[in-house]
Parts: sequence; C-alpha cells; structure tokens
Amino acid sequence: MFKEVIVPDAPINTAPYSRAVIANGCNGDITEQTRLTILKLKRVLEAAGSSLDKVVKTTVFLSDINEWPIMNVEYAKHFLKPAPARSAFQVANLPGGLKVEIECIALAPSSE
Repeated sequence: MFKEVIVPDAPINTAPYSRAVIANGCNGDITEQTRLTILKLKRVLEAAGSSLDKVVKTTVFLSDINEWPIMNVEYAKHFLKPAPARSAFQVANLPGGLKVEIECIALAPSSE
C-alpha cells in the first residue's frame, strides 16, 4: 500500500493526483487487501453521509481472477443482503502492485 504525503504549507491540490506518496510495496494477501479496501470505502462513504448499506453497485478489479472466490468470502462479510449489483474483471495491472481495487456507486443524502 502507499500513503500520500501532505505538505501543510502547500497550496490546495485540486487535481486528481497526489504530489508525493510513500510506498513500501503492497502488503497482504487478497483477503487482507479486500478487507482494507472495503474499510477505506466505508470511511469515504461515511464522510459523504452515506454507508456501505447504501451502495447500489460495485465494480471489482482483480489482478488475478482466480482469486475471485477468496475475495468473495471477505466481500460478503461487508455487503449484506440485499447486496449491491456487482461486476468483476481481471485487469493487467493495478497501481502499486495491488491485487484488488473496488469502486462503488452509493446513495447519498440530498443536498440542501
């Protein structure tokens, strides 16, 4: 995994990239990476006023589709029934040597 370096005195970055990251390789097997990915999704959703139970669709990207059954066991622990719609694909490469990436679409509170 990697971590973004935040520079307090730097101007706010509005572009979709990190100015710098610290990378120590990618730790964890597919189960651990799936768990951490979903926990990060949960934090982002909660910051937006949503939650995992309001996710309506996920797309799972795997570096090795043969790890699907293992990933699916961990995934099922976090997305209870009725589970969101889901697509999954094997991809040639994920950033930082990751084994899994998950994107989601979730319901959010109406803006006022």
